[in-house]
Amino acid sequence: MDTRTPLIVVSGRRGPTERTARALLRPGTVVVHHDLDHVGEGVVRRTLTTVHDDRLDVLELAHGCVSCTLREDLLPLLRRLHARSNVDRIVLLLDPRLEPEALCWAVEHVVVFGVVGQIDGPAAHDVRIEATVTCIDAATWLTDATGDEELDDDRTVAQVVVGQVEFADALVVRPGADGWQQAKLHAVLSRLAPDAPLAWGEDVDVEHLLRQIPPGARRGTVSDAHSPLLRGQPPLGEDCGVRLLEFGARRPFHPQRLHEAIDVLLDGVVRARGRAWVATQPDNALLIESAGEGLRVAHAGPWLAAMTPEQQQRVSGERRAMAALRWDDTHGDRDTSMVILTHDADPDEIHRALEWALLTDEEFADPAAWPTWDDPFGEYHEEPCDEYHEEPCDDLPAPTAGTAPTEGEGRA
Repeated sequence: MDTRTPLIVVSGRRGPTERTARALLRPGTVVVHHDLDHVGEGVVRRTLTTVHDDRLDVLELAHGCVSCTLREDLLPLLRRLHARSNVDRIVLLLDPRLEPEALCWAVEHVVVFGVVGQIDGPAAHDVRIEATVTCIDAATWLTDATGDEELDDDRTVAQVVVGQVEFADALVVRPGADGWQQAKLHAVLSRLAPDAPLAWGEDVDVEHLLRQIPPGARRGTVSDAHSPLLRGQPPLGEDCGVRLLEFGARRPFHPQRLHEAIDVLLDGVVRARGRAWVATQPDNALLIESAGEGLRVAHAGPWLAAMTPEQQQRVSGERRAMAALRWDDTHGDRDTSMVILTHDADPDEIHRALEWALLTDEEFADPAAWPTWDDPFGEYHEEPCDEYHEEPCDDLPAPTAGTAPTEGEGRA
């Protein structure tokens, strides 16, 4: 029997987030919220809300950053709340700066030290993620999701709002757009989060919505570039100009041509995500993902073909099975697989641009030349805490939409 305290994560940059979280209040439920408006000054306002009262605490952090808030207060707090006999459910109302995927990764992997009466370990020892709920505003979401507005930590608004929806088990949408905009929004949402039940309105029955979440929902499970890229059963046909494009290739990209072609993922595209085989990087897959006009390229970890047999056994059985289906005697599991969600772009043009970036037959036949090519994707990671203090919190995933680390553990 699982005796951990259920945790419901409510997120959203705009929309009825606070109202949705408060709708879940009942005896035994506590709503936790960290206000990060002044986090750069080392100050965080934490509110604990029950059916009886609100309690506001002002915290002072030695370092002002989102990762420190997670490590120094939120994760230990979850473990302490679990130990209270009068708490049987926790609702976490995320500040708009926090993304549910990074938070869920931290709950599962970051070790929490020094909680009185408890053995050191991740918060997942004491809490289980029952659902992630994302709240959006129909009048603004598509504009946010397809734009280029930047935040102050190298993320874009599009990366945040798209990631929140993509990771959701359930959606609450505040109406407000005209009929065509709402139809187009629904077409996008049904492809980004196809299995998530959706409720339109500000005063929705959130408990009923949670009961509609299907058994196979991710419930905080963090995927990576080697996981299936199409979750659930999204519609594949066109609707209101919205389409899903799948792109696959069994030969690598030329790094310079890919660098030239990659902008095709930023114009008229809501979301692109996948793994790429680049000729100059034979051991590691590249994660490529875009949201609106925001682009991220990062390591996606080694190919199975580049691992030792012992390392391969530590990889999930699902990934090994998927790799076996496409295994090549020469190149192993190396391939490119991407899913691109368009709203105002020609999918054929995107496909042609990516095909052009692949190696030609002549280049593919000369692998000895591959290491000699310039690679503009050689450096692509920045630590999100560097801008705040000299000792970066390198144990937490970067707070961007998409993939968080899946191997190893952090420490808090």
